[in-house]
Amino acid sequence: MTTASTAKAVPFRENRLLQVLAGVFLIIFIASGYQALMPSDWWVENVLVIVFAAYLIGTYRWLPMSDLTYILVFIYLCMHEWGAHYRYGIDPIGEWMKQFQSTNRNHFDRWVHFAFGLLMYYPYREVLMRRGRIQPPWANWIPVMLLLAHGAGYELLEWAAAAVLNPETAEAFLSLQGDPWDAHKDMLMSFCGAVSAMGITVAMSRYHRKRRIREAILESSRVA
Repeated sequence: MTTASTAKAVPFRENRLLQVLAGVFLIIFIASGYQALMPSDWWVENVLVIVFAAYLIGTYRWLPMSDLTYILVFIYLCMHEWGAHYRYGIDPIGEWMKQFQSTNRNHFDRWVHFAFGLLMYYPYREVLMRRGRIQPPWANWIPVMLLLAHGAGYELLEWAAAAVLNPETAEAFLSLQGDPWDAHKDMLMSFCGAVSAMGITVAMSRYHRKRRIREAILESSRVA
């Protein structure tokens, strides 16, 4: 499996992993829209997904991403399609989780916001390192700030969309569930997810660096 440091340009017809991910997601996307609990909300929820998919397709030759990035994006989009199909505010997983969270609110949308920060951190970092030529430590921090900014931008888009949608669709799309601080908490969850991902990335980088040093020392001792 390729990562940001080992990714290389591979024609789509030869990229078996990406073919599988794209095919499976297309099936999931269609299944999510089929008999969605609230079709109008499903379409609103998926406008950005369609735009994002078009972006990935359009930039593939210019910047093919690593296998790890495509896997992380795939997992996040699948979580979103599940929530879009059932409506985030009454998602069955969120309803089941209420018993463990001591709350009457369905928090599935919160966990998807957390997943946005956690799973999209690495793709952001890869773009910055490969196209922006930005190296750590800045490459570790900037994705966190970008994800926080994009999370805030999404909340503004939600507000703008709700202003023009009919009340029922707007309520489903916003999924406030009576919480006046919903937007702030959603941004906080995205931020926490991104910081968690940064911590994992830094820890893994240090582990691999120490391992390479140990291997170099062992190799030099053998030569000596």
